[in-house]
Amino acid sequence: MNMNRPPHKTGWRGAALGGLAALACLLWQAPGWAQNLAPRSRAPVTVNFVNADIEAVTRAFSAMIERPILVDPRVRGTITVYSEQPQSVRDAYLGYLAALRGLGFAVVESGGLLKLVPEADAKLQTGTVSIGDAAAEKGIRGDQVITQIFTLRYENPNNLVAVLRPLISANNTINANVASNALVITDYAENLQRIAKIIAALDQPNNTGVEIVPLQHAVAADLAPLVQRIGDGGPATGAPGVPGAAAGGGATVVADSRSNSLLIRASNPSRLAALRATIAQLDRPSPSVGPGGNMWVVHLKNADATRLATVVRAAFGAIGGGGGGGAVGSPAPGPAATTTTPTGTSGLGGGLSAAATASVTGAAQPSTGGFIQADPATNSLIITAPEPLYKQVRALIDQLDSRRAQVYIESLIVELAGNDAAEFGFQWQGLLGQSGDQYGLVAGTNYKQPGGPSIIDINVGAAQGQINVGEGLNIGLLKAYNGIISLAAIARMLQTQANANIVSTPNLITLDNEEAKIVVGENVPFITGQFTNTGTAGAAVNPFQTIERKDVGVTLRIRPQIGEGGAVRMTVFQEQSSVKADTAAGTTNAGPSTTKRSIEGTVTVDDGQILVLGGLIEDRYINIKSKVPLLGDLPVLGALFRSESRERRRTNLVVFLRPIVMRDAESAGRFSADRYEQIRGRQETSQPRPSIGLPINEAAVLPVSPTGVIPTLPLEGPTGAPKPPPPPPEFTPGQPTAP
Repeated sequence: MNMNRPPHKTGWRGAALGGLAALACLLWQAPGWAQNLAPRSRAPVTVNFVNADIEAVTRAFSAMIERPILVDPRVRGTITVYSEQPQSVRDAYLGYLAALRGLGFAVVESGGLLKLVPEADAKLQTGTVSIGDAAAEKGIRGDQVITQIFTLRYENPNNLVAVLRPLISANNTINANVASNALVITDYAENLQRIAKIIAALDQPNNTGVEIVPLQHAVAADLAPLVQRIGDGGPATGAPGVPGAAAGGGATVVADSRSNSLLIRASNPSRLAALRATIAQLDRPSPSVGPGGNMWVVHLKNADATRLATVVRAAFGAIGGGGGGGAVGSPAPGPAATTTTPTGTSGLGGGLSAAATASVTGAAQPSTGGFIQADPATNSLIITAPEPLYKQVRALIDQLDSRRAQVYIESLIVELAGNDAAEFGFQWQGLLGQSGDQYGLVAGTNYKQPGGPSIIDINVGAAQGQINVGEGLNIGLLKAYNGIISLAAIARMLQTQANANIVSTPNLITLDNEEAKIVVGENVPFITGQFTNTGTAGAAVNPFQTIERKDVGVTLRIRPQIGEGGAVRMTVFQEQSSVKADTAAGTTNAGPSTTKRSIEGTVTVDDGQILVLGGLIEDRYINIKSKVPLLGDLPVLGALFRSESRERRRTNLVVFLRPIVMRDAESAGRFSADRYEQIRGRQETSQPRPSIGLPINEAAVLPVSPTGVIPTLPLEGPTGAPKPPPPPPEFTPGQPTAP
């Protein structure tokens, strides 16, 4: 086939023939059938397509190689393919494929079909996958897009991705599989042959082994990142001695906190020697450490030394005390060596020795154990550690030794009680008979109500000279028997009302997450046991009792915890108790009886907000009716044979809480000054009225505070006016001063 046209002239026929030549070349690139290309005519051809339509040129080359080529709709544009001399169909087709590659297109074979697609999609549609150098062994041509898998033996695949990425076409891919230690690359076969040689040269074992360098002064966890950066190797991603553990720069530094040593490995002996020399220069005692032997004293400003020592020991673990640098405490369960990173992450472990986990008490003697000790007398911490570790501990201490917020809790306990009682009834007694009769008839009613005694009790008391008819209106009928006046009948009416309005406001202030307690009441004795020595006749009797005193009144115990956003979580216990005025029958010798109302729970309330903690609403109705059967149920006349009492008790008890968070001294002082003025105002309103007959006409009042600050001067006189301090005595040299 001879298509000989000048390069500057184009036509449809030339475009089609040029496209056929290009497509034949692309088909040679992708599938193996291109090697056995057998066109009908073996005559040389001369192609001349200048700025011809790609689709038309593709049809021309499809006719030349006698195979259909499917064109992707996204393939658009023009192409130029020409030759100065006649050439074979195979060479013309390879030139067509090369021209397509320059335009970003490629011909791939999938399922026996040839497809012209964008080069970015060629990696998704190619069906050729080879492992290692199998592509060269199969004879795949260089212009074919294939996927090849390279299995590495020594090198980390992530380290090679950055090296090989610039050598691969922008539309093709390279991926690392760390699990199988392999690289998956999709590119043209001829480029993969060059990449295979580069990978073979880089995937080589290290020339040196792992060397352990013990440290005398420095901390391994702190020194490892610095040495790693100096070695210009970056952090390793694997463990030493296994494939893929070598760092990209040929040097790997690992810290072993257990033995305070560095594990180093380099790509050659000279680099290893340079790392050893660097470590020797850095492993020196700090010039700031004096004869104290790495011992430091930290005076705390706000935190408690005994508590903070326990926290720091638990956070850092224990180290060997005294001497030069001690090794860091044992790490948490896991690998003994911890790979370091350039970020300076500490390799301190979480495992604690018995000394580190020992509780620290507030005794007078300092606590022992661990690398940090507390001195309660001066509220200080004594730290025994090398300077690098001391800086880490000191940074933690500075964050924990901060001023804690305080919480002022206002509580309001309101109790409303009402008691209404009414009683109405008749009682009578009668004796039928004559003087001298041997027998007689006694009849009557006898009711004992809570409001008063029965008619028999009244008669017995009258016979003894003690008359007690009880409360209320009593109307009775007296009768004389043998000269003795007794009560024959009595009608009693009684109505009582009792109301109580009790308001208690216990307030207290405490630190964040610290429990506070306030008790307002009395300490009442309770009999817990008694003993009487009866002995023999005439022996001495030695009775004794065991008494326990208990607080009776208002008790408030709160532990506040300040959260984010000003919310306060409080664990609250509130109790209100009182001694009952009446004592149950049979318990006179057992001591007083008490009533108790308590609330316990955990609540959350915002700063300054009021919360109803709980309450009790009780409405009790009691009806006591005493009567003579049948007779007491008669209308009208039945009232003479019955007695009835009714009682209604109402109790309302509500507890309110309001927390106020004070985060600084200014807010605490302002709040205290406000309460100071409040108390002073109540003192002024409670002054006694002037009286001619009473000499005391005024009570002490707190001094005025015009600046809003609580005065600190002592009070003098009944008005509370402050007395100025006396001037200091003059001092003359040579004269002794008064003690």
